[in-house]
Amino acid sequence: MEEKKSEMTRRTFIKGASGALAAATIAGPMYIPKHVFGANDTIRAAVLGVHGRGKDHIKGLMNLENVEVVTLCDPDHKLLDERAAEFKQTYGKKVSVEQDLRKVYDDKDIDVVTIATCNHWHSLATIWACQAGKDVYVEKPGSHNVWEGRKMVEAAAKYDRIVQHGVQLRSSAALQEAVKLLNDGIIGRVYMARGLVFRWRGDIGDKGTEPVPEGLDYNIWLGPAAKRPFTRNLVHYNWHWHWDFGNGDVGNQGIHETDMCLWGLGVGLPEKITALGGKFLWDDSKETPEVLSSTYHYPKEKKIIEFEVRPWYTNYEDGVKVGNIFYGDKGYMLIKGYGTYETYIGTDKEKVEKGPSRSEGGDHFKNFIDAVRAHDKSMLNGPVETAHTASALAHLGNISYRLGRQLTFDPTVEKFVGDEEANTMLTRKYREPFVVPDQV
Repeated sequence: MEEKKSEMTRRTFIKGASGALAAATIAGPMYIPKHVFGANDTIRAAVLGVHGRGKDHIKGLMNLENVEVVTLCDPDHKLLDERAAEFKQTYGKKVSVEQDLRKVYDDKDIDVVTIATCNHWHSLATIWACQAGKDVYVEKPGSHNVWEGRKMVEAAAKYDRIVQHGVQLRSSAALQEAVKLLNDGIIGRVYMARGLVFRWRGDIGDKGTEPVPEGLDYNIWLGPAAKRPFTRNLVHYNWHWHWDFGNGDVGNQGIHETDMCLWGLGVGLPEKITALGGKFLWDDSKETPEVLSSTYHYPKEKKIIEFEVRPWYTNYEDGVKVGNIFYGDKGYMLIKGYGTYETYIGTDKEKVEKGPSRSEGGDHFKNFIDAVRAHDKSMLNGPVETAHTASALAHLGNISYRLGRQLTFDPTVEKFVGDEEANTMLTRKYREPFVVPDQV
């Protein structure tokens, strides 16, 4: 009885606050949410983007105590109907569906949103959510470009929202242990990190253009991006390989590894960036490189990051296919997959430490919900700042690749030094009304 009374009181409080969101843009917080939830209060969630990773969001949230997914949102109504049917079958209850995320933000009974949309929507969806008083779990990369990532950080601070970045490695107990060992000097002075993304990425062809399929709100799907004819080269997955929507594999799978590099080295954004690569295998519609080698230099710290993307047949490196390698003056450490590490010392490669594999995926959602319940940003394993820096590292490498030259970057002001052409690529031209504002 007390639990029901507490929940009714919370709902009454929220419903009594001020009015609805503007239809086209979201200008500011429209109600004051409860800042601390009781242990028995139900946190009501909406999942935005339900094609791929969004399915994991649904499962991860519904597995948590006193958390309920109440709304699914996706521009594709056919996909929404499929997920709603799956939800009913799995959990024995109905879930609301919505194509336009702005209507989700207008629902004052929704406490948190999780964002698993295309990359080009991540920052704007997060900013709008913060303005609407929602706490946010946003998938990697947190941003589609460097500038909007900084705006996302500003929005989380201005509206006092809890924003978790979907870098699940941060919630791995094994990798938390690994970073502590690095900091404690297990391989000596750590001077270099490498990120490896060797994934099977085959020929996607070129499907041309066609009329927009029935049930797809293509205007919402495009969002901030320029208007263009519909093509199945983009919807629903291969947008990753087109610059207006994705960031290639360094900005896809690679964000886990860019973040791990920054975390393990204890650095922020670099001063020198060099990247080379290209398309060597497939004559398809991809715009992003199949092979990409990026170098990020920190001259003041005397540290360096090397990042490699390979798309097809390749060797593993000491068993690492997707992961990281850290180098020190005494040895090196392998980060394998999502929760194991191995440490080798000396020229004879003596194995001195092998970290156990520990659950991390579900824990990252729980870490988010725990922080929401307490309204305590310090509890987050993947705070909004990681959404900006881990994503920005990938963006800087992509800019160097696209311009074909080494770039000098000032991390204090987040601008390239003496290179206006490069600086124009730190942001994008936004399509009205899907605009990231200067003042969030």
